[in-house]
Amino acid sequence: MPARSKSASMPKPPRAYQEFIKKYPQLGQAWELIGQAGRQGPLDDRTIRLIKLAVALGAMREGAVHASVRKAKAMGIPASEVEQVIALAAGTLGLPSTVACWTWVRDTKPARSRKA
Repeated sequence: MPARSKSASMPKPPRAYQEFIKKYPQLGQAWELIGQAGRQGPLDDRTIRLIKLAVALGAMREGAVHASVRKAKAMGIPASEVEQVIALAAGTLGLPSTVACWTWVRDTKPARSRKA
């Protein structure tokens, strides 16, 4: 199956990423190839995004969690599905790490929409 193309509605990468890729363009190209190769297969884009979020949570990569949540929002994935991924991770991560991940997801919401 051919690699899926990125959606035009995806959020722009952070400025630091853009600056790094400008300085090291071959690394940027290699990164894109890795992403394309990983998207080849039977999984749909929605499932891929939720799996990538789960991997970011499990690896405790705050930046990757932020990026995954922004991309999920851009794809129209409801917050309830993102939150379920966090809940599913709790049994593996443990409560303290899960709460940390939950705060990273909350970081991507506007302050006025956060609920305690």
